[in-house]
Amino acid sequence: MKAVNRPGGANVIEKGSYIRDILRQPVGTTVEAHGWVKTRRDSRGIHFIQMNDGSGFSDLQVVVEAGVVPAETLARVTTGACLRVCGELVASPGAGQAVELKARVIEVYGDADSATYPLQKKGHTMEFLREIAHLRARSNTFGAVFRVRNVLSAAIHRFFQERGFLYVHSPILTTSDCEGAGALFRVTTLDLMNLPRTPSGEVDTTADFFGRPAYLTVSGQLEAEIFALAFTNVYTFGPTFRAEQSNTPRHLAEFWMVEPEMAFADLDDDRRLAEEFLKYTIGAVLEEARDDLEFFNKRIDNTVLATLEHVVTSGFEHVTYTEAIRLLEQARDQGRQWEFPVHWGADLQSEHERYLTEEVFRKPVVVTDYPKEIKAFYMRLNDDGRTVRAMDVLVPRIGEIIGGSQREERYDILRERIDAQGLNADDYWWYLDLRRYGSAPHAGFGLGLERMMMYLTGMKNIRDVIPFARAPGEARF
Repeated sequence: MKAVNRPGGANVIEKGSYIRDILRQPVGTTVEAHGWVKTRRDSRGIHFIQMNDGSGFSDLQVVVEAGVVPAETLARVTTGACLRVCGELVASPGAGQAVELKARVIEVYGDADSATYPLQKKGHTMEFLREIAHLRARSNTFGAVFRVRNVLSAAIHRFFQERGFLYVHSPILTTSDCEGAGALFRVTTLDLMNLPRTPSGEVDTTADFFGRPAYLTVSGQLEAEIFALAFTNVYTFGPTFRAEQSNTPRHLAEFWMVEPEMAFADLDDDRRLAEEFLKYTIGAVLEEARDDLEFFNKRIDNTVLATLEHVVTSGFEHVTYTEAIRLLEQARDQGRQWEFPVHWGADLQSEHERYLTEEVFRKPVVVTDYPKEIKAFYMRLNDDGRTVRAMDVLVPRIGEIIGGSQREERYDILRERIDAQGLNADDYWWYLDLRRYGSAPHAGFGLGLERMMMYLTGMKNIRDVIPFARAPGEARF
């Protein structure tokens, strides 16, 4: 917010200005700031208060001279308290800040017991901060995490909107399993202590709310295909769920997915879009959240900035799965030890993906044409009958970040693939209908927002890049 020129030459910042804007204003500007106290120290009758409102990485230093603020008010200014401060910006003698706020008025909106407030001025482990997810957003690390997440989310929408993609809200409740993996959360209104039964003793699902089993969705892709075959280019961006009993640093039960879908497109079109998408969104974060990324580069992982800048300026490598396996087998034969086996037909693991991106090609790599047995039923079968038109985009430091494919648009082959994977074709009747009525070549991909956040920030646990983590045994907030 800009300063307003008032009679007499004084500059006044209007009420409700963000601290990030206040810090850009010239000396002599009258401001009103709001925020939470990070630290307070007292020296020779002068009180120094660091406060932040979350709008940017830098704190505003408030200087209170003796006698300006009533003692009873000043006593309430403790770490964690919420304040309104009015005063004038003056030149700051401290390093790293051009101005500080010389307070005339302080109002305490909310007190904080300094003896029990968890976020004291000391180092805290990530594990401890997960225990106080209702307060951790006020810390430097998580303030930076969620500002980056905001910039990334806005850039994602901007990327697709600038290219004419239609934003589709895919359903969260579903009766089909997009991936065919079966790790679904069941949604029911049945009384679990008194389940209705059929004459044969099975649970009577017709008595449930939807008259049949329903689940939280694992993907918005299938519904996106419906809209792509009406609007050409679409994307979904919303929460998805998987009920995997996994407690690793890379898995969540609730996470956000970005899933574009394009009609009249093949795998090469999909690959190009994925590369443009990554470069655009990473470039936006580098430009718009530089202070936060520099914090991560300094405190979390000193390769963050170099890696991201390298991705934005590099051309992506393209290899087939078969070629990738050959390179991995060659490394094994030369003495490289793999934790997971390497052979044609085995899925690539993180160690393999990082080897390809960090040691072989030293850049992002798109691997295509995977064996049909390790990919989903909806991926288009290649002419060899062994592989499908799938792709995984691999990046240094994290491995797979995008997975996609050209979709199977041929009715007969899609039906065969559904049957071969043991799925119930009746559950996909409408999906098959898309192949009966005006089918078209189409392709798309999915990106997990939290996986991308780990890549951008260098954070090591996926539970630290989402506001409130959902994992086995973890849903307190």
